[in-house]
Amino acid sequence: MGISWTLFVVLGLFVALGSFVQRVVGFGLAVVAAPFIVMAAPDLMPVSLLITVLPLPLVEVIRGRAYVLWRSFSWAMLGRVLTMPLGVWLVAVASSTTISVVVACMVLVAVAGSFARVRVQPTGPLSFAAGLITGVSATAASIGGPFYSLVLQNQKPQQVRSTLAPFFLIGALTSLGGLAIGGQVHSDAVVAGLAWMPFMLLGSLVAQPLRHRIHPARFRQFMLVLATVAALAVFVRVATQ
Repeated sequence: MGISWTLFVVLGLFVALGSFVQRVVGFGLAVVAAPFIVMAAPDLMPVSLLITVLPLPLVEVIRGRAYVLWRSFSWAMLGRVLTMPLGVWLVAVASSTTISVVVACMVLVAVAGSFARVRVQPTGPLSFAAGLITGVSATAASIGGPFYSLVLQNQKPQQVRSTLAPFFLIGALTSLGGLAIGGQVHSDAVVAGLAWMPFMLLGSLVAQPLRHRIHPARFRQFMLVLATVAALAVFVRVATQ
């Protein structure tokens, strides 16, 4: 994979932490793990995390179909598909340093957006706009949840989880397909993405019995602080190269 086993395991632990966060607050695997992976192994991004995250929404997709806000989801997916080629182009032409900066910027934007306290409804135009942003952020930086989550934030929790699940799953498959067509899917990233799946499952399994005992708002704040520190560390690393 081009990285040592020790580093692979350390990054896998951040994947597990991100998966734990996602089970508790609804999103966060990429927001937590991406900055650390892009600092240590930028060539593995974004493909590795897009692969690793695939199993997470499967259960919700199967059991939560009745709660999906289909109109909002359709508009969001349309926007995501339309701008996905822009994300592919960015990965194709940008250096690893540029990708690192893009990931860090997307993380900080996601963190800032998570503090927004606006009363929005998942209308077609807003869902479409979130999809447009996500098409670039998910394909270039593997960060596909926060922007659409903002549009859904005032809906019932079951509706949010059930609507995000197919958006994550179909969106990740679409981004991977676009990157593959663009020649940006390499064996090292695929192997890493598959090999990190057990870490992702570990984080999810640990979170399952604990998530009802954890105060979501406080834990969410911890996650956002961690993501911010990691993103700032990426900028420091780039500046000192």
